[in-house]
Amino acid sequence: MSTRLAISALIYMMVNAVVFGIGAVTVLSIPSLSENATVWLPTVVVASFILSAPLAWFIAPHMRSRAHKMTQ
Repeated sequence: MSTRLAISALIYMMVNAVVFGIGAVTVLSIPSLSENATVWLPTVVVASFILSAPLAWFIAPHMRSRAHKMTQ
């Protein structure tokens, strides 16, 4: 297993929680969408599972980088 895949697997659920939260708040805060929440919330769940994988794969190299160099 590559390091990028391992990091992606670790952060996948955190990314999924954030994506789902954004989608759920959007659905519940817009009145026209909240009327059909029984349709839109399962859609948000499925979309968050699908969208989280590429997002975690994109974020993984940034977790490894040493962007903050310590100065003396």
